[in-house]
Amino acid sequence: MMWLKRIGLFLLINALIVITLSLILNILGVKPYLTRFGLDYSSLAMYCLVWGMGGAFISLALSKIMAKWMMGVEIIAPDNPAYELRELVHTVHQLAKSAGLPAMPEVGIYDSPEINAFATGPTKSRALVAVSSGLLQRMNKNEIRGVLGHEVAHIANGDMVTMTLVQGIVNAFVMFLARVIAYAVTMGGSKNDSEETSSNNSTPFMFYVVQIGLEIVFMILGSMVVAFFSRFREYRADKGGARLAGKENMILALESLNRVFGEMEAEPQPALQTLKISSHSSGIMRLFSTHPPLEERIEKLKESTY
Repeated sequence: MMWLKRIGLFLLINALIVITLSLILNILGVKPYLTRFGLDYSSLAMYCLVWGMGGAFISLALSKIMAKWMMGVEIIAPDNPAYELRELVHTVHQLAKSAGLPAMPEVGIYDSPEINAFATGPTKSRALVAVSSGLLQRMNKNEIRGVLGHEVAHIANGDMVTMTLVQGIVNAFVMFLARVIAYAVTMGGSKNDSEETSSNNSTPFMFYVVQIGLEIVFMILGSMVVAFFSRFREYRADKGGARLAGKENMILALESLNRVFGEMEAEPQPALQTLKISSHSSGIMRLFSTHPPLEERIEKLKESTY
């Protein structure tokens, strides 16, 4: 039944995004970009900007809610009767104060055998740090502190907003370029002949077919750009985690993850994967990986001075 719940939430969130962005376009008075006279580039640019950036930022605004619903994250109260959970909250808050966060993040746990953690939230003041039950069971106190330092560093570095901006810009460019090229390929020859354009029903159809194909290709290329920025932010979060939790603790955490990588979650959550502590890719798929290889992260951390 869990997969039905996730599908339902996915459809509900996407419906909310579509309705919200459609209303924004109407309020802004954005006209259809495809007219009988050709492409209206001003309308197209605004359309792509609203849909590209708007969708990304709505997802960011809902990120904490999505994490709680889709991952089953349960928020831990600071006075939780379980000592281990109270200590988890205390450690996160201690690290958050050291990082100078304006407000303490919520701390949560989700039931999963994976050894992982993630940070999410729309702002530094409304963040969430969540760890898996598997992480608490398999890591010692120092290793957990290293992981939590990494996640708090993500929040302090503003990585949630940064990656949202990168994704939004990529989305907007993908939409814009796909439509411009599709128009040039399928309708460019008749752009000065409005009667021909309006009477030829196959030409608009081919425009949308080519547009969809180009969007798929450009989105694949764009995901490589997003993944590159994400890998850079991971190195930075490792260094931040080392400053907050101690370099040895950060290295111990990464080495522990490296030892148990074969037991990682088989079905990761793409929406949250970029801010998790680790992921696994090899070969050409490394270009699409949001995280650098753990071996490289460990070596960089050992060699780093700060």
